[in-house]
Amino acid sequence: MKKKMSYIILLLTTIFMIGCTNLEDASVTDVETDLQEATTVETNINSEKEEANSTVIDEPEVKETPAQSNNDIFSGYKLIEVDGGDLSGHREPKVVVDIGYGDRKYWAFTNEYGQLVRVIADQIILQDDSKEPVLSSGRYYRDEAKVPGVESDVLDEGHIIADSLGGVSNAYNITPQDSTLNRHGDQAYMEDVIRRAAGATNFEAIITYPNTETQIPSSYQYTYTVKGNEIVDKFDNVNPDEVNSSLGLTGSEPAESTSSTTSGDITSVDTNGNGQVTIKEAKAAGFSMPITSDHWIYPYMHDADKDGMVGE
Repeated sequence: MKKKMSYIILLLTTIFMIGCTNLEDASVTDVETDLQEATTVETNINSEKEEANSTVIDEPEVKETPAQSNNDIFSGYKLIEVDGGDLSGHREPKVVVDIGYGDRKYWAFTNEYGQLVRVIADQIILQDDSKEPVLSSGRYYRDEAKVPGVESDVLDEGHIIADSLGGVSNAYNITPQDSTLNRHGDQAYMEDVIRRAAGATNFEAIITYPNTETQIPSSYQYTYTVKGNEIVDKFDNVNPDEVNSSLGLTGSEPAESTSSTTSGDITSVDTNGNGQVTIKEAKAAGFSMPITSDHWIYPYMHDADKDGMVGE
């Protein structure tokens, strides 16, 4: 009887242990399943984050507009070198030449007929006789190029950019220009404005011809900036005195003697109010030429050759 009871207790114990084991296995299995599911979810979340972080966002491409290079400016032209003092009047067609003295960069262009049609410069730098080999005449060279037409008695070897503004004297900077226009007219006035402003920027000269066979221009147009102001000067290649006379702007009798020392009102003569009097303005006011150094209006005028007379 006692032995039988032992068997029964052993059997119950065994059953109880088996049941606990199954419960434990089931719990472990559930926990493992939960962990696997959690790991899977976390992995998916991490994957999504990694995808989001690794996504490349296309940004609009910023393109810089490069400054216009010499290659663009010279397109269609052959760049050649010509000595600044070359007296030959010959020009090559469709070429560009540096006509700036020293380190200056002044570019001159010819058309297919060898006519000088355009001159440009980013900056006009005045002649400096304290540092540059300037002759006693105020020029870099003893003479100017003999462009066809300058042999005329009424035409000068006119610089597009004067010596005083840093220009050379070869054929790519010289055109046959009316003597009065060159020495005392709009050409001289334009040069004086730039000198008094100590230089200019954005300089451009456009030279026009009546036909394709001549080297004598019919007109000029200058555009340049001084002290922040853009100036456009356009004039024909003619004698301004003759034009003024034909327009009735000059009289046979001068309003005042050219040697008068009496002071007057400059505002009545200086029509554009710039403080300077041109030959054209003086003549329009009735003054006869030349104006000498003892005249009250002389200090307001430009004496190019400094000989004490203006408009001689």
